[in-house]
Amino acid sequence: MIDPAVVAERVNAIREEATSITGRGVALIAVTKSFGCDAIAAAVAAGCDGIGENYAQELLEKDAAHCLDAPVHFIGALQSNKIRHIAPLVAVWQSVDRASVVTELARRAPGARVLLQVNTTGEVSKSGVEPAEVESLHKMTLDAGLVVEGVMTLGPTHGDRASRMASFRLLRQIADTHGVSVCSMGMSDDYREALECGSTMV
Repeated sequence: MIDPAVVAERVNAIREEATSITGRGVALIAVTKSFGCDAIAAAVAAGCDGIGENYAQELLEKDAAHCLDAPVHFIGALQSNKIRHIAPLVAVWQSVDRASVVTELARRAPGARVLLQVNTTGEVSKSGVEPAEVESLHKMTLDAGLVVEGVMTLGPTHGDRASRMASFRLLRQIADTHGVSVCSMGMSDDYREALECGSTMV
């Protein structure tokens, strides 16, 4: 069972740490994949800004259980053929990384709020557009009528502080270059480095 008091304590601690590091607030998204409705309820009660889901089928099951009580950020690899099923449930699409996804989102969710996922580590196991291709994907996404609010990345699967910082600094530079406000980076094990590098959403 999820203890709401423990979740609230953890959320408050992260928010205080974020303010200490950045001097400002950041958006906090609770990744609730593989967790049940009790975890979502605890995250909402703790004041998280949204919940993050990775799998279309799991998202549909949670919708059927009536427990999607916060804005849903889809953060997993997007399969074009699944978009139509979950389009009504998603507030922000954080993993837009290729033309086929842009085309399907424009068709199924006109005007959708999106983040462009960038592979800033060079790991073949990670999704994301290459940094050199962000400009063309950004233009394509805007031309399709989608709202590009920012960019996102996942830090290196393995690596030291220096490699994490390099990955996050690159995304921050990309966000600044393209004039977008949201820089989504940082998870449980590397959010401190992400905040130091200018993350606005963890």
